[in-house]
Amino acid sequence: MKLFDLSGRVAIVTGGNGGIGLGMARGLAGAGAAVLVAGRNKAKNDGAVAELTSAGAKAAGHVVDVTDPAQCRAMVEAAASKFGRVDILVNNAGMNIRKQPQQYTPEEWHKVMDTNLTSAFLCSQAAYAEMKKGGRGKIINIGSMMSIFGHSFVVAYAASKGGMVQMTKALASAWAADNIQVNAVLPGWIDTDLTKRARQDIAGLHDRVLARTPAGRWGVPDDHAGIAVFLASAASDFITGTAIPVDGGYSAQG
Repeated sequence: MKLFDLSGRVAIVTGGNGGIGLGMARGLAGAGAAVLVAGRNKAKNDGAVAELTSAGAKAAGHVVDVTDPAQCRAMVEAAASKFGRVDILVNNAGMNIRKQPQQYTPEEWHKVMDTNLTSAFLCSQAAYAEMKKGGRGKIINIGSMMSIFGHSFVVAYAASKGGMVQMTKALASAWAADNIQVNAVLPGWIDTDLTKRARQDIAGLHDRVLARTPAGRWGVPDDHAGIAVFLASAASDFITGTAIPVDGGYSAQG
């Protein structure tokens, strides 16, 4: 058995058209998986699919609003129809609104929670039947350093990402008997469009991250390709309910 071989496996990556999601999609495709790139922006989806297919992978795009249960179900059905099965789900879709807690409106709170946390539950719920039918499944939930730490300007984001870890544990417990492993990845400070805006909004953030990170650099999306392959492959068949930082040592630094 080739532990890291994903040939014949089918993956859905939400928010897979850029940033960490695209980095993971590249890793999964490189290991042999067919990938459904799911996101709201069709042009970005098409660009990601073109990149993956030009490298020899099987890939397709799907426009989805992951806060809508019906669209989550349609996304899973599209993957199963296109590629024959669903083995892997990466719940990566997310957003942030940076404000002090007292400045949040209820609508802003719910938007962050629905996009980051509720969507991951809806997509997992939608994928469950296909995974159970196939006799196996791998769900990879994308948390954050804010699953561990807090900052004054990320109250809803931190709550959503902390909830992602606890949901991961609960789903892992519920679905282990169905041979479905559920794990979380906690990215550190990664150079993406989301964090570019953070560096514009928060004075001194770039230098503080470098000073705190033992690796001495910001991460890049492709730093998550390997962890995606590991958690999607047979190499992790007895690992479930975990939350693994991919942060250059940020969370280990005292």
